[in-house]
Amino acid sequence: MTESIRRSDAYAQPSPSEGATPSPYRQQHASFDAGAEWPPPPAGSAVPSHGGQAQGGDGTAVLPTAVLPSYGAPGGPAGPSVPPVPPVPPAAAPAPKKRAKGPLALLAAVAIAAAAVGGGTAYALQELTGHDTVASSATSTDVVPTGERGSIAAIAEAVSPSVVEITASLPNGTSTGSGVIISSGGEILTNNHVIANAGSVRVRTSDGRSYNARVVGTDSSKDLALVRADGASDLKAAALGDSDGVAVGDPVVAIGSPEGLTGTVTAGIVSALNRDVTVSTDENRSQDGGWWPFEFGGRHFNGDPGSSTTTYKAIQTDASLNPGNSGGALIDAHGNVIGINSAMYAASGSDSSGAGSVGLGFAIPINTVKADLAQLRSGARS
Repeated sequence: MTESIRRSDAYAQPSPSEGATPSPYRQQHASFDAGAEWPPPPAGSAVPSHGGQAQGGDGTAVLPTAVLPSYGAPGGPAGPSVPPVPPVPPAAAPAPKKRAKGPLALLAAVAIAAAAVGGGTAYALQELTGHDTVASSATSTDVVPTGERGSIAAIAEAVSPSVVEITASLPNGTSTGSGVIISSGGEILTNNHVIANAGSVRVRTSDGRSYNARVVGTDSSKDLALVRADGASDLKAAALGDSDGVAVGDPVVAIGSPEGLTGTVTAGIVSALNRDVTVSTDENRSQDGGWWPFEFGGRHFNGDPGSSTTTYKAIQTDASLNPGNSGGALIDAHGNVIGINSAMYAASGSDSSGAGSVGLGFAIPINTVKADLAQLRSGARS
């Protein structure tokens, strides 16, 4: 509590024995009368002339009181008349400071601090990406309205603009895949096998815009690549979630460009976590008929991945994935990207005209991707 502090000697009254003039704040004031003596002589005592001593009626000497000249009185010295001295009011105490209400002030301070911290994080990310608007990594981001959480239509509407189709020109043809926009300036995540051995790369957004793209960095050990769309400046970045918070049975949505059908949406659940998926790291290897071979549980799917391979922990989903979904987004009920789709199994083997997805798809966890972003942005090729 704020207190009004007063000096301890502000109103102290000196003792008459100290010879000090009585304080003007004591309510014992006498009025001056220009034609009368002051103070009047006490009853039964005589006021002597200067130098005399008075005696009481019984002959006892009486100590004289101080005799002050009476200005203007007969026989008194001439001098100016003295007006009455009005009492001096006590000094007004300073107005107490208004105190901020504790809980409200605390909440306001916390909100300001949170805003400052949040702003500082965003600024740091922008510095890393050349001042682009970057994807959020908050776990509680609600990309879709709270009342529409889990709605496939709402998720598709919110996230589709952040997923692109990627076409890579290869020595023996073309490779079609998908990518996830992570900055407004055109940074796009995809699988390394989508752009491996590519002579040129083009990306097409959900609204039909097309850009030439260059490969920024690759990491074949995680089957990841980062490309950048040339001249892009206002793309919509996806919100990157937290794959460590994913549980088996969680609903998910997949968005990609299977068979060149841009913006295809499928849905399912998380079927399993931490699946060991083995893929090729051979840069000279391309997709076989649109399918990317991988190994799981000691078995080969979609062909032989070869001798140069790497293994990563993957999220398994039964959301329908087909050739062209590679590099696309696996999304949670809030609209956050929790994985990059990377491998899918078709019962017919490597023939893309066969039965298609049988509900065995795998995605690279987004936390694995985020841990690799700095290396990809640095231009590393591995």
